[in-house]
Amino acid sequence: MRQRAVSGNLNTSKSETTQDKIKSPLESDLFSSDKTIFAACLAFRVANALLIQTYFNPDEHWQALEVAHRIVFGYGHLTWEWKEGIRSYLHPMLFALLYKILAILHLDFPWFMVKAPRLLQSIFSAVGDLYLYKLSNALFNDRVAKWALVCQLANWFMFFCFNRTFSNCLETVLTLVGLYYWPCMRASSSRVSLGSRKWGLAVAALACAIRPTSAITWVYVGLLELLVARDRLRFIVLEAAPIGPSLLGTIEFSASRTSTDVRTSSYASRLTENLLMGALINIVDGYVISIPYTSTCGIRVLVLGLACLLDRLMYGSWILVPLNFLKFNFLSSGGDYYGTHKWHWYFTQGFTVMVFTFLPYTIAGIIKSKRWKLSGLIAWVLGLYSVLGHKEFRFVLPVLPIALMFSGYSLAVMERADYLDRKKEGSSNIHVKWPSKIQLSIFFLLVTNIPMAVYMSLVHQRGTEDVMNYLSREALNEKVKSILFLMPCHATPYYSTLHRNLPMRFLDCSPREAKDILAESDRFMMDPVGFASVIVKNGTLPSHIVLFESEERPLRDLLVSYSFREIQRFFHAHFKVDRDLQASVVVYALADG
Repeated sequence: MRQRAVSGNLNTSKSETTQDKIKSPLESDLFSSDKTIFAACLAFRVANALLIQTYFNPDEHWQALEVAHRIVFGYGHLTWEWKEGIRSYLHPMLFALLYKILAILHLDFPWFMVKAPRLLQSIFSAVGDLYLYKLSNALFNDRVAKWALVCQLANWFMFFCFNRTFSNCLETVLTLVGLYYWPCMRASSSRVSLGSRKWGLAVAALACAIRPTSAITWVYVGLLELLVARDRLRFIVLEAAPIGPSLLGTIEFSASRTSTDVRTSSYASRLTENLLMGALINIVDGYVISIPYTSTCGIRVLVLGLACLLDRLMYGSWILVPLNFLKFNFLSSGGDYYGTHKWHWYFTQGFTVMVFTFLPYTIAGIIKSKRWKLSGLIAWVLGLYSVLGHKEFRFVLPVLPIALMFSGYSLAVMERADYLDRKKEGSSNIHVKWPSKIQLSIFFLLVTNIPMAVYMSLVHQRGTEDVMNYLSREALNEKVKSILFLMPCHATPYYSTLHRNLPMRFLDCSPREAKDILAESDRFMMDPVGFASVIVKNGTLPSHIVLFESEERPLRDLLVSYSFREIQRFFHAHFKVDRDLQASVVVYALADG
């Protein structure tokens, strides 16, 4: 029975006498402490951040950096979401603080403005890597944890996306941190202290404040905790409930608000009352249980309270962003305006592409580990997001590290099986050579993921980043007076990269209440020549025009007739993604501009 446990189960470290003797290729001083692991991950993520030179999704710039730039420097474009109150300022404030530091140090020149935000995100990403290791170690053992970390660092999509300034990336980090502290995710929740769960709740509150859809993850975890916890009443009344009073009144009022005057007068007292009520419960509860508990509950209320107060300050009126966000994306299907996919897209295309060649290892790890609670979280998140019409890769990013953790488990099992086979055969160099299956697997995973990571981070869709970097340098030398973007909306970064307060215009694509009225971006794509003719005839000519090659071809004669000439052309992509092939980005300048 002992030998059988050694060869078939990696869930606990106590039954691994044989496993501990295996000389793994991962034996290194890098894993000697959390500090060395974090330092190694940080070095990797910093290099990762510097290598990313491509454009992925508009939200990286328009929902984070553009907002932060406007807060600090006084200019920057706010998209319609900020006018409708469905975005929280909590996430952009992180980058606003960074921009403020750069401004104080007089380092706000082009290179730093472009690279610094991703370098900041690399710190958060390294924290996520560390907590993936810690979570894997807590759920399985250190050998699985090492392989899980390798899988995360080697996965092409994590390399491509994790260091970008999406709120989804920070949500992913907080998900890993939070799961580490939740007892219900462990094999034996009784071994985890009560304080751990309270920190898990605090992190969950922060994740939901930054990105409301993170509630999808934490509802699953909370229900699971409710099922397995022995102290259910305490969990509901004294731990989860203190979050409720701080939000209950705000949700009720936000749903029925009728005027700005009401928002700014009667609601202030209601919010204060709710926050005080939550704080009172925390204080009473703290005396019942422990002083540390008071502080962690206070953190949860503080997080949600500060998020509400911050949005009050920035929006100028009381507004509950999570409710507006959920109403738009879930109840009204507003996200469908930007495109829809079939219900099975995450299962057949989206998530499978993200996991990529790790997929068979992930499936094997799920089956062999039998950690159904953890694999159930993946299915839960993918299933609920599949209900929504509008789907994107980054929406399910928080569960990608969990899938890669199962890949790490599969590789650890494979490594041990190879060791036992070699030992049985009496090999004399079992401590020197890598097990052949591991060698082939690692070679296969690296040879498939590294080229993909490099291509997507350095080559594919880089033209829109390159053109703004170029225009930023030109503007610094006072060679640019105004810019018109004749391309689909939000196709490039904006003021956060240009960092000059110059007149710029892009084609609007805000949702329309009347569905028969097309947005500017759609009208331009239907008739580029006709739309551009109206713009150049009825307005002041810009000094520079930026457009994709696919639209430049029909507009070339029109631009030349108005004394524009091509001055730069940047490679963009080898193949089309959503529209016609946008092979390059072209810059035209007015001849006397």
